Amino acid sequence: MSRPPVFPPPQFPPPRPRPFQRTPPAIFPPILGLLALGLGLRRAAEIWGLPAGLAEAVLGAATGLGAFAVAAYAAKVAQRPGVVIEDLRVLPGRAGLAALVLGLLVLAAVLVPYGPAAARAVLVAGLGLQTILAVTVATLLLSGPKEGRVVTPAFHLHFVGFIIGGLTAAPVGWPGLGTVLLAVCAPVAAAIWIASLVQFIRRVPPPPLRPLLAIHLAPAALLGLVAGQQGMPMVAQLCAAAGGVLLLAFLASARWLLAGGFSPLWGALTFPLAAYAGLLLVVWPQAGAVLLAAAALVIPPIAAKILQEWAKGRLAVRTNAAQA
Repeated sequence: MSRPPVFPPPQFPPPRPRPFQRTPPAIFPPILGLLALGLGLRRAAEIWGLPAGLAEAVLGAATGLGAFAVAAYAAKVAQRPGVVIEDLRVLPGRAGLAALVLGLLVLAAVLVPYGPAAARAVLVAGLGLQTILAVTVATLLLSGPKEGRVVTPAFHLHFVGFIIGGLTAAPVGWPGLGTVLLAVCAPVAAAIWIASLVQFIRRVPPPPLRPLLAIHLAPAALLGLVAGQQGMPMVAQLCAAAGGVLLLAFLASARWLLAGGFSPLWGALTFPLAAYAGLLLVVWPQAGAVLLAAAALVIPPIAAKILQEWAKGRLAVRTNAAQA
């Protein structure tokens, strides 16, 4: 029995993909998680007076991986600059590009022990790019269809992500900036939490999108870390308690949360887990050590799986990412 003809017929010779043509923003959330894990290991080493070699090795490897990923995405953008807006129109793309920009703010914290001047420069660049991202996302949402303006956990990345800059502000001599970021970002995070809770009561998210709910843990962790650096231990403890409630809720509903099976959106699990472990190390060190150990077992395999999907060329399709 002969096969039916294929229409349209396949191109001959088959087209060869250009370098990094299929580089989706979904590669950035797990890299952000690895950077946060490295910062947690550094903090643990400082608390217990342990050698810093492991933490700095993780931070160096994650920074190198992040630099390669940024170069790959930049090569894709150079081939067709319009892919940035196209990626920002879909939820995985918005979350991924937010993770790219937030990675710059985390890098500023990584650079603090090596050079305050470099950390300040990266911090300023990161806050500038974060502002551009927030304005662009807000413009796209407001100008798009009404059904696309649903509040998502990724809103924390777009509009509260500035708080990561507070981790660097005080150590480089700008404590006032940390106070301002804390005062501005806290009410925005609270508004997103409340809107998300109301929305969750009205409509349960479908299984593929449920891993994104873990992002709600990140603001509690980051607000607490910055509050601790600003000399507000009670606020840090309150954030740790609120984050603990969220974490316990996620653990209790883990089967429901991950019912959709493994997907690139699992990258959203990595950064919040590592960031909250970092907060616990400051507030309750023993509990923080346990959670950091768990994060060290969870985050690298998720990152490896997502990057493996990228290497095989399947990640762009699975996240509906634009191609050059």
